[in-house]
Amino acid sequence: MESKEENEYLICEHKVIYLLLMMNAGMMGAYTFNVRGGVFCNAQTANIVIMSIAFGKGNWSHALYYLIPISAYLMGTIVSEALPSPVKKYGFLRWDTWLIVIEFFTLLIVGFMPLTIPHQVVQIMINFLASMQYNTFRQAEGIPMATTFCTNHVRQVGIAITKVIRKKDRAALERGLVHLGMLISFIIGGFLLTYVCDLLQEKSIWIALIPLGLILIRLIIADLTIEHEILDHKPSGH
Repeated sequence: MESKEENEYLICEHKVIYLLLMMNAGMMGAYTFNVRGGVFCNAQTANIVIMSIAFGKGNWSHALYYLIPISAYLMGTIVSEALPSPVKKYGFLRWDTWLIVIEFFTLLIVGFMPLTIPHQVVQIMINFLASMQYNTFRQAEGIPMATTFCTNHVRQVGIAITKVIRKKDRAALERGLVHLGMLISFIIGGFLLTYVCDLLQEKSIWIALIPLGLILIRLIIADLTIEHEILDHKPSGH
């Protein structure tokens, strides 16, 4: 498969956008773990495993609780799949940009929510955001991506190492370095959030507004200028 030049892709597909999304995801994961109940809300594998264990032990009420975050994640996928078409008709900003707007202001609101409210409220909000981000941003310049968790990035780095050793595959090396960069960005996000969480407590999530704000500025400028005539173009992977 031939690689494309960066300018052949939409701005929302550029690697730097994905690096910032991964940093934001690392911050959201660290936030819910350190500040909001000691859980990870970026994906649902852990919730499904815990639910299965609770069912196996006959703890039905505990098991059924996990249907709430799982349903929130499911709804995030449904919403992010349904909204792009009606949003496109307005011809102002593409859905990818509106999603970052939603994330930005939702996390801004979360920072105002005191720690006295049930942690589950914030956890469900993060579940919903993570699901929409994961479903909306799918490929960085033709490379399939998951922007809210790291499992596939670790896998892809392993694949790249093997191909480089066995076949001296330069394309695999480049792809592997992209995935490694995503992992590093996620780790930096988690580190930064954890570093400030003792000082800022519930407001520590506002640090995630920095990468989101940078993304938002870049996407809005693109939507209103160089990409305004192609707002109906779908990003790769959709």
